[in-house]
Amino acid sequence: MTAQIKFGDRVVGQSDLPYVIAEIGVNHEGSLETAKLLIESAKRGGADAAKFQTYKAGLIASKFSPSYWDTSKEPTTSQYELFTKYDAFGEAEYKELATHCKKHEIEFVSTPFDLGAVEMLNPLVRYFKIASADITNPPLLKKVAATGKPVILSSGASNIDEIDAALTILRSAGAKEICLMHCILNYPTRNENAHLGMLIDLRNRYPDLLLGYSDHTLPNEQMTSLISAHLLGAVVLEKHFTLDKTLPGNDHYHAMDEKDLLRFQKNVKQVHELLGPSRVKAPIATEEISRLNARRSIVLTRDLKSGHKLSEQDLIAKRPGTGISPMHWDEVIGRSVSRDLPEDHIVTWDDLTKP
Repeated sequence: MTAQIKFGDRVVGQSDLPYVIAEIGVNHEGSLETAKLLIESAKRGGADAAKFQTYKAGLIASKFSPSYWDTSKEPTTSQYELFTKYDAFGEAEYKELATHCKKHEIEFVSTPFDLGAVEMLNPLVRYFKIASADITNPPLLKKVAATGKPVILSSGASNIDEIDAALTILRSAGAKEICLMHCILNYPTRNENAHLGMLIDLRNRYPDLLLGYSDHTLPNEQMTSLISAHLLGAVVLEKHFTLDKTLPGNDHYHAMDEKDLLRFQKNVKQVHELLGPSRVKAPIATEEISRLNARRSIVLTRDLKSGHKLSEQDLIAKRPGTGISPMHWDEVIGRSVSRDLPEDHIVTWDDLTKP
């Protein structure tokens, strides 16, 4: 059975165009106005959702937590210090952002990183996203699941046992609709480390789940990583989003911008056009003329008189396919012609005597 989940106003299934989440995260850098501009840009680019990250530095990281990102791009070596820079928003700001999303007809989402954030966001979001880093955080998993809302679970840096444990916790705590995201927890993720083939393993192991992909590779003109992930079964796609990829900081340089997103939307629609609606191999209507004229029939190699018994030397397979198919070659050999026939004649059953 095809998995389907309703994210906001859209029902997403395995054969649909992908549901695209523009991961604004903290690329607003504490500016409400910048956050609003990012929402508007994501909408213009064709994203289905604008997603933020809701945390307080003191609740997410110890003061002694080292970095795990490329420090040549983001020189801060302490997680606590980095998160302190961007945790300015509170309930009032998130309410305002949710309202702004509604105004611009794009889904508001934010990843909670603590239990209080789940409670604060619950009235504002219609589904929850759980970050890869919290796949081994049962209190948060249970809190999110207890809302009864759909859950998107990211699986970066996880093994199968950890994924299974998280799914068990979510389901036992009330989560009924889960989308599992492939992710590599590198910032950035080098192409050779993206391992999109892992989506095949996830599809085989969890056929009842909707699959997605959270991308941290550097975007290219073709948006290859997202297109490839979608072709491998990811119907929810998430990528960091920015107004300016040249800005310093942890999540700008590997993010997509509005132009990237527009190119992706154009490309993925072309991919779906190429894929077509059918998943069963069969001739399509426009191939009927090709079946008739590009295939071969049994044709005479020379003039024959009525009553002549056909041998291999009398026959050749030529186009068009309007006569007897060469698939019946052995049935035709040894039959006699019922009338005089010219060279290059396309043989039909009416030309032959009954056996």
